Amino acid sequence: MKKKMSLPMQILIALILGIVVGLVCYFAGLGDFTKNYLKPFGDIFVNLLKFIVVPVVLLSMIDGILSMDDMRKVGSVGIKTVAYFMVTTAIACVIGLVFANIFNGAGLFPTLNPEEAVYEASEFSGFMSVLVGIFPTNMWKSFTDANMLQVIVIALFFGGSIMAAGEKAKLARDIVSSFYAVIEKLMEFIISLAPIGVFTYMAWVVATQGSKILVTLLLVIVCAYLGYIVHAVVVYSLSAKIFAGMNPLQFFKGAFAAMIFAFTSTSSAATLPVSKECAHELGAEDDIASFVLPLGSTINMDGTAIYQCVATVFIASCAGMHLTIGQMIIVVVTATLASIGTAGVSGAGMIMLAMVLEALGIPVSYIGLIVAVDRIFDMGRTCLNVTGDIACSLCVTKWESKKRS
Repeated sequence: MKKKMSLPMQILIALILGIVVGLVCYFAGLGDFTKNYLKPFGDIFVNLLKFIVVPVVLLSMIDGILSMDDMRKVGSVGIKTVAYFMVTTAIACVIGLVFANIFNGAGLFPTLNPEEAVYEASEFSGFMSVLVGIFPTNMWKSFTDANMLQVIVIALFFGGSIMAAGEKAKLARDIVSSFYAVIEKLMEFIISLAPIGVFTYMAWVVATQGSKILVTLLLVIVCAYLGYIVHAVVVYSLSAKIFAGMNPLQFFKGAFAAMIFAFTSTSSAATLPVSKECAHELGAEDDIASFVLPLGSTINMDGTAIYQCVATVFIASCAGMHLTIGQMIIVVVTATLASIGTAGVSGAGMIMLAMVLEALGIPVSYIGLIVAVDRIFDMGRTCLNVTGDIACSLCVTKWESKKRS
């Protein structure tokens, strides 16, 4: 019997084919063809993922909490997860600033005309407003808006309440378990369509943005991607090695499918089903992965943090500003805290960048200098974010197993 090709291999082949087709279409002037006839198939796939994200987050987190069967374990896992994400995000900011200043100091950043910048930023109403907004007033609105922070809070409340109700909540437990089994089967089907989404999106991106990648902002993109790679290798693979005892090559091989999918979809929330499968294959406990991964897709934004630091130094340079050490510390603190409120959806990093620029007094409209190629930054930063989610699930699994032994 012929062995079926693995999903990671299918995704890799789809990625390569997408790049090849995209380059052919780019040089043939067929960018509109990929936009009108290839991208829609990628959009359909992403729509299916968005359709399943809310039930996956809700049911997987409730099921994960119930599987732990101990609110103290839920608290322990939550504290370890948030601590891991906060520390790695702060490190990401430092890495981003180091690379940005090396490139800027060497005069490698291109000088663009600020008058070309046009960007309207969404207003940030303050940390307390974000905190209040985490708690839902209407459960169904949280679901229809796909407000992932509110969905996570709902899952925590329901999971804890079902556990506290004991024997009387047996039916509720069975309903959650039954529905989650159905959602898992639906996930398997949608994930099997991933190569189609990767191929069509990659072909569209390369065909429509090839010139911009190769010309105006190449060095800024290279700077950000160097930060992404260093962070993935030094922080994530080493933490998996030190805390979970996993070989770095084994870690990246196991996380590959999720990384590639995140790279092309630019949505850590949409990548959740693939991330969960990769974490399971690498040895993360299902209940812990079901808790850590949805939380990570919302608050773990290390790639976004690196992007913000590189983009801030670049934009400041275009605006004729030289950032002081004090201002760089503000960037680190603001980017770290801002990452908690960043939704795991495509393009969310732009809003967070606007917050960082406002904190430094840099005109937010200057974001228009890089908005045209934001998707290229977004691909790398989302890939890094998802890699961190998987690494965290492995580390927390190991820490919790040590407590039991």
